[in-house]
Amino acid sequence: MIDVPIYNQSGQESEKLQVDEAKLGGKVNKALLKQALVMYHANQRQGTVQTLARGEVAGSTRKMFRQKGTGNARTGGIRNPIKKGGGHAKQKRPKDWRQAMPKKARRLARDHAVLSKIQSQDLRVVDQIALAEPKTKLVAQMFKALGIDRSCLLALPQTDATIMRSARNMQRTTLTTVDQLNAWDILRNRTLLMTKDALQKLLA
Repeated sequence: MIDVPIYNQSGQESEKLQVDEAKLGGKVNKALLKQALVMYHANQRQGTVQTLARGEVAGSTRKMFRQKGTGNARTGGIRNPIKKGGGHAKQKRPKDWRQAMPKKARRLARDHAVLSKIQSQDLRVVDQIALAEPKTKLVAQMFKALGIDRSCLLALPQTDATIMRSARNMQRTTLTTVDQLNAWDILRNRTLLMTKDALQKLLA
């Protein structure tokens, strides 16, 4: 069992929550996390690059000059790859870079990513986030009180319009819900910030 401190919005520790490592996979599997990161990264590639082959560029197929007798090197049409404006000898074609992982493997990678944040003390849990009005200043004050000064992933139990509007202007801050949590978002941000309800929902 790991004791995870619970803070209030002022940065003061209010209680501790015991987390069973077995619910988060028990031990961090770095190979699984690497596979998940490569998959999420590869799936962001568009793969829409394309260049023209010699048969696709505009231009005549007529031989530019006769084979012999001119003193020049022999050549064919103007569309061949060595001519300016000619087609590419090794043209690029659209490609699908997508990779896939089973759903259980993606969920296990998410759990291991959360466990790694707990072990490295980069997880911050607040009892609740209560904002009187949607103001970025209130979220900035909470981040400062919790010691968050680098990139942060804020995971909520469900969508909250007030919190979303208050935190979306924060630099290097990503907003998500527990249902949409994944290993890529967790690991590419330094700190994982969750509410107590969000953590309990994840563990359940």
